[in-house]
Amino acid sequence: MIYLDYSATTPVNQEVIESYVKTCQNFIGNPNSLHKLGIEANKLMKEATEQIAKLLNIKPTEIIYTSGASESNNTAIKGIAMKYQNRGKHIITTELEHSSVVAPLQYLTNLGYEVDFVRLKEDGQIDIEHLKSLLREDTILVTMASVSSELGIMQPIEEIGAILKEYPKCFFHVDMTQNLGKVPISLENIDLASFSAHKFYGMKGIGGLVKKEGILLEPLIHGGKSTTIWRSGTPALPLIVSLAKALRLSLTDLLEKQEHILKLNTYIRKELEQISGLHINSSEKAIPHILNFSVLGMKPETLQHALEVHEIYVSTQTACAKGTNPSTAVMAVTRNKEYAKSSLRISISHLTTLEEITTFVNVLKEEIEKLTLK
Repeated sequence: MIYLDYSATTPVNQEVIESYVKTCQNFIGNPNSLHKLGIEANKLMKEATEQIAKLLNIKPTEIIYTSGASESNNTAIKGIAMKYQNRGKHIITTELEHSSVVAPLQYLTNLGYEVDFVRLKEDGQIDIEHLKSLLREDTILVTMASVSSELGIMQPIEEIGAILKEYPKCFFHVDMTQNLGKVPISLENIDLASFSAHKFYGMKGIGGLVKKEGILLEPLIHGGKSTTIWRSGTPALPLIVSLAKALRLSLTDLLEKQEHILKLNTYIRKELEQISGLHINSSEKAIPHILNFSVLGMKPETLQHALEVHEIYVSTQTACAKGTNPSTAVMAVTRNKEYAKSSLRISISHLTTLEEITTFVNVLKEEIEKLTLK
């Protein structure tokens, strides 16, 4: 099997599984219970939270545990919109966002909120000057992904955050699902940030929302303090402990992992550029982990299934995208409907080998040739 869909989800690190199992077996108490077992569980939870906070260079009180990035995105966007609607109802985003950002924004427009989309440059990064022109007195939120899940394009988050510091009534939410554990990011100029463990070799069902001190939210889930007042529910201690382990391991030897992935990406790009009718959609601003391309005149699902016969697994759009419509993200960057209709995404990891990539490239060439002759 050749797995090239790491941006959809990653295999769970064995050490993470062991941490999860050990916690399940040895810490059966509810961390909110006042008896000895609950106190022991709560102590472990605080230790895990402190470790995560140290790794992210934030305060432990700034971490809200969620079921994953989709819940985190919804909590941040709806939570800010509802809590600060007296300041205004204007929100700014981009056309590169995950469905868990797009859907809540669509929901809010039905409630009278106004959403503007900042223009993208040819390389897929936002037009900073256009962003400045969109900012208004009633702008309460700018929300965007640090790295596009489909194209891998990385935004200048620190620069954007610095600009937004001049607008104290406006909050900056960043969906950092696709960069945490892959490429470094500073949270210094960010107000809220979403992430999910299964993107960096952790368990599914656990993620987080970083919420800086002093910021208020209207919670999605009411009914008790839990780990914070911002998200109710019994603390999922085994998942929280496993999240801390996954994050620590993903950030270990990060630069070495990046170097390996960059070499693979360079090789892939060089090989794909030689294939007639193939266009690479990911610009030079994309992180090397993600490469999006289109084969003109060919349905992406057809090519995806042709590769699957060889046990090579790639994706068409993001795993959470709906239907088989043209990719909004590819269309926004390339401004070419044909590219958007035929895009495929491969996403690689430090676990990916050159042998796997060589096999993928050769099989891809063979399958394109077969499908072209049909």
